[in-house]
Amino acid sequence: MSSELTREAVLAALDQVLDPELHRSIVALGMVGSVDVEGGRVAITIKLTIAGCPLKAEIQRRVSQAVAALPGVEGVQVGLDTMTDEERAGVRESIIGGPRKDSPFTAGSRTRVLLVASGKGGVGKSSITCNLAVALAAEGHRVGLLDADVYGYSIPRMMGAAQQPVMLDDLIIPVESHGVRLMSIGFMTADDNPVIWRGPMLHKALTSFVTEVFWDEPDVLLVDLPPGTGDVSLSLAQLLPSANVLVVTTPQLTAQRVARRAAAMADRVDLPVIGVVENMSWFVAPDTGARYEVFAGGGGAALAADLGVPLLGQVPLESDVARAGDDGVPVVAARPDSPAGRALAGIAGRVAESLGLPNRSDVRLPTG
Repeated sequence: MSSELTREAVLAALDQVLDPELHRSIVALGMVGSVDVEGGRVAITIKLTIAGCPLKAEIQRRVSQAVAALPGVEGVQVGLDTMTDEERAGVRESIIGGPRKDSPFTAGSRTRVLLVASGKGGVGKSSITCNLAVALAAEGHRVGLLDADVYGYSIPRMMGAAQQPVMLDDLIIPVESHGVRLMSIGFMTADDNPVIWRGPMLHKALTSFVTEVFWDEPDVLLVDLPPGTGDVSLSLAQLLPSANVLVVTTPQLTAQRVARRAAAMADRVDLPVIGVVENMSWFVAPDTGARYEVFAGGGGAALAADLGVPLLGQVPLESDVARAGDDGVPVVAARPDSPAGRALAGIAGRVAESLGLPNRSDVRLPTG
C-alpha cells in the first residue's frame, strides 16, 4: 500500500543505484538531493557532477527503475541539478582519497599492465588490443585500455566511443565502451586534426593519462603502443615499471625481424615479454573454404622461438575484423563465432593465464 512507502525506503533503493561512470552508489557520492514522498508519488532531485552530463538519461533511467520497483510507488519524477564546486571536490576526494600525482600502477598495484607492441605499423596491433580488451571484459575482468598511439590514435573509432571524458577538477573520468574503460587523445581532439607535439609534450600527455585518470584499479590495463621504439615506449616504461609486453607481428619474416626490435626495447628497459600474437596468418576463401597463406613465412612462430616465449595464437585474415572495427564493435563482440573471433577469445584466455588474472569465467558482462 502507498502508506507503507517512506523516504528511508526510497533512499535505501537509491543506495543500490550506481553512477555509470564512477561505479559507486549515487547516495555515497552525494548525488541525491531532495527526496519527497507524497502518498505513492516520489519526486527526486539528482545532482550531476557536471552540467550536460552525457549519461544523464541513463542515470535518470536507473533511478526511476530502482524506485518504481518499491511497493506502493505510483509514480516517479526525477529532476536534475548540478553539483557545486565544493560538492564536486567532495566526489573527487571520496573516490581517490586525496591528491594523486604518482602512477597508481606501481609494483604493489593489483592491476596487471600489458603493453601491446609491434615493430612496424599495419600489422593490426590496435585491432588485436581492442579485441583482447573486449574479450577479457566479457569474461568478467575489470579492464582499462590506454591508447598511447598519440599520433595515430584509433581506439575511439574501433571501440565505438566518441564522447569526451568527464572532468572532476583535475581528475579525468575515462569513457566506457563494451565494458572497457578507455582513454585516448582522440577524445580530446577533432578526428581529422593531427597531433603535432615534440617529445616533452608527448611525455606530459602520457603522464596525465596514467596519473590523472580514474582507472579505478582494473584487473588489467592494456596499453596500445605506437609502432617502433621511440619516446612513447620509453616514457611508459618509466610510468609503468611493472608492465609486461605482448608483441604482435604478421607472418612475413621481414615483419618478424622488425617486431624483434620491439622485444629488444622491452628487454632494454627490463619489461618481460609474455608472448607473441601472429595476425593475418591465413585467409579462408568464403566460397570454397580453401585456406591460403597470403603472407607466408611463419614469422610468429619464428619470433616466439627466438624470444623463448609462447606463440599465444594466430588470427586469420578476415574482412569482418576490419568491418567490425570500423563499426565500433570489435569482432569478438560483433561475430564471436567467426574464426577470428574464436581465435582472439582464445588468445585473451591465454593472456589472462599468463598475467595471473583471477578466474572470472563464471561471470559474463554485456558487451554492447
